[in-house]
Amino acid sequence: MSRFEIRSSLQTVVVATALLIGAARLSPAAEPQNAVRESQAMTLDALVAEVLANNPELAFYRAEITAATGDLRTAGTRANPDLSTSLGQKRVSASPLLSDGLVWSVSATQTFEWPGRVSLRKAIANQDVKLADLGLEQFRAALASRARIVAFSLFANQEQAAAAREVAERFQALREVLVQRDPAGLTPILETRIIEATEITLQRKATEAALAEQSARLELNQLRGEPWGQEQRIEPPNLVFPPFPGPEVFLEAARTNNFEIRLRQAELEQQGFKVSLARNEARPSVTVGPYLFQERAGDKETQVGLSLSVPLPVWNKNAGRIATEEARRLQAETSLLVARRSVERRVIERALAYQTHLGEMAKWRPDSIQRLKEAAALADRHYRLGAVPIATYVELQKQYLEAVEGLLDTRAEALEASQRLEALTGLSIPLTNTLPKKQ
Repeated sequence: MSRFEIRSSLQTVVVATALLIGAARLSPAAEPQNAVRESQAMTLDALVAEVLANNPELAFYRAEITAATGDLRTAGTRANPDLSTSLGQKRVSASPLLSDGLVWSVSATQTFEWPGRVSLRKAIANQDVKLADLGLEQFRAALASRARIVAFSLFANQEQAAAAREVAERFQALREVLVQRDPAGLTPILETRIIEATEITLQRKATEAALAEQSARLELNQLRGEPWGQEQRIEPPNLVFPPFPGPEVFLEAARTNNFEIRLRQAELEQQGFKVSLARNEARPSVTVGPYLFQERAGDKETQVGLSLSVPLPVWNKNAGRIATEEARRLQAETSLLVARRSVERRVIERALAYQTHLGEMAKWRPDSIQRLKEAAALADRHYRLGAVPIATYVELQKQYLEAVEGLLDTRAEALEASQRLEALTGLSIPLTNTLPKKQ
């Protein structure tokens, strides 16, 4: 086969392959996949709702409520009556007579506890149900807060990785152009080395942002109950933070709504019931029931009566149990006091952080990132024309990337501070998620 024929065959193969690839891209089968990929973009609120619906750890807290409800039912149930019986043989010998006979007895008894004991047990079980409900409520609030923070972190890391790759590719393309030229003099060589070093640094930043994005995606999939490899895109959120009302507003809300304080208060109430129960248990229970006794040894003898059994509180007056529950009540009081002070400190700390981030964001221009991005692209074009020095070009590219990171990090920190305040105070701080950014 001649060289011309081989070249014609290769051209035919290349053309046929290109046509097949183009047909595959334009085929209807590819359109549903693209549609599915586009439909995967979700807002922060939609992701939070999905996490609250599918998180597997919620089953643990629901089961805890079910268990506490079962204990409540058990606490209000009286003890079953006792049925006892005996059977034997009796021999009576009275000279010169000797007689044998059957002896048997049956009794049924019911234990009646001291008045108020069952009510105290039900009160303790009710507090367990309340604690379980508070635990579920607290977990759902923390879960929603964490999901919103992780979702925004995923979006921020995606944006940072995209910006870092954009600037790194710009330096890479510039380096490839400079390498192809014949450098004349020391200045072009040094500029090329600056470009190469900056490219390495930016590639490192792009890698770090990609790793952070991967970590956030893994955590978000874990919260959603999805496989670890599930991809998820997030619509660019426009978070609108409310103005700072002052620390006293947050403190007042935390004293009433904070989950930790409410849990400690419920535990203190429950411990008070336990102290009363320990004192009640020092009083005896009464066991009452009828009995039937009969023997047939010579003559037939039958006894019917009512039995009564009461323990005598001689040795055990439940003093140790009372002292233990009293001590635990003091511990519960101390835990409540410590929880209040700890919550107040954390509320002030988060409130000041939130105020600081709001003040920082208030100084921003709405189009700061877009203006810096346009300036970085403009500097790249004019540096290639020789109108911009290398120092200005490199510094502008770095500042653009650092500004993107700074703005996204500040928004993420403000969001985290607001979410922590919401969890500490029980207030719903509105975060408005608008439509995606216009292309």
